[in-house]
Amino acid sequence: MSELSIDYREHIGSNPEKMYKSTFFSSEHLMLGLNCLEPGQEHHLHTHSDQDKFYFVLEGEGEFTVEEQRFMAGKGQLIWAAAGVPHAVKNAGDERLVILMGMAPGPNK
Repeated sequence: MSELSIDYREHIGSNPEKMYKSTFFSSEHLMLGLNCLEPGQEHHLHTHSDQDKFYFVLEGEGEFTVEEQRFMAGKGQLIWAAAGVPHAVKNAGDERLVILMGMAPGPNK
């Protein structure tokens, strides 16, 4: 792995207690990472007052909530929530849900 290129599959993990997170890159402008949810796990409804966020589904299928909308999304689908918009994700499937997650600006602003 170089600093500019990674294979996300080398960062997949599991935590029986909660969603597993692996940060790829973090700066004042952007944060990129991997979120892995086992069947039944969820990241509860929350907001980021000054950060836009996206999820790109790499593996599995999840139930996403953005504001009042709730929908299923699978491999290859992109979901986003603007700053201040409530959002959540739940693995409602039978296999691990793996998501590329990005936030801007990053938490190191």
